Amino acid sequence: MRLMNSKPSRSMRLALNLLPFVILLVIYTLASDARLLENPSDKLLPAWSSFYDAMQRMAFEPSKRTGEYLLWADSAASLQRLLLGVGISALIGLVVGVVNGMLPLIRATFSPLITAISLIPPMAILPILFIVFGLGELSKVMLIIIGICPILIRDLQLRTQTLPSEQLLKAQTLGANSWQIMIRVVLPQVLPPLLSAVRLTLGSAWLFLIAGEAIAATEGLGYRIFLIRRYLAMDVILPYVIWIAILAFVMDTLLRLLSKHAFPWYHGKRGSE
Repeated sequence: MRLMNSKPSRSMRLALNLLPFVILLVIYTLASDARLLENPSDKLLPAWSSFYDAMQRMAFEPSKRTGEYLLWADSAASLQRLLLGVGISALIGLVVGVVNGMLPLIRATFSPLITAISLIPPMAILPILFIVFGLGELSKVMLIIIGICPILIRDLQLRTQTLPSEQLLKAQTLGANSWQIMIRVVLPQVLPPLLSAVRLTLGSAWLFLIAGEAIAATEGLGYRIFLIRRYLAMDVILPYVIWIAILAFVMDTLLRLLSKHAFPWYHGKRGSE
């Protein structure tokens, strides 16, 4: 039997999913024990007890300076910026992408500009964003929007252009105008790809968020990581990084479940993920 035709059972799939994480945990434990045995004050690979103490302090003890529970305050600030940036990007990407894909005159006018913007590294214009929008929340949200919105626009434009031309011709034959075709024919078919595109850009959105918070912020996950890096506090940095990964995974899972429940016909056509 060819390997490409071998499919694991549900229990084996779960075991295979967990295996890489178990291997990483074992490797870390062995490396940490070796370093701490040589130098008990080593900060690079703290013991698991150090992680527990640090997270107990960050998540369940109020800050002496602000009175806040820092982990939850940082998470709330970061998630607010991220959701706002991703939400606005998705809305703009949907509208502009569909219009560009549907109307050749609009596409000929704006598509080259959008392509050019998408090729500019967002981090290169970060100083410009701080100059134009200040050091507040707006600059961080704009960094996310500029970073992922052009990608979403180009993806939705391509999805619109690749819809079967027979559908558009039939709709026109039945008397539908461009607006009606856009709303009733195109929009339902590009919403599932929009959710998929948002899932794929979440990693980039987190990257831009952390970069913006690291440079100019007073709270947030990225701000906290770069604030305590000067103290080499790996017992806080590593759990924060893991927490970011967990939040990103939860967001990706929620988007996947939303897509499967809202558009079962799309996933039935494409097969299960």
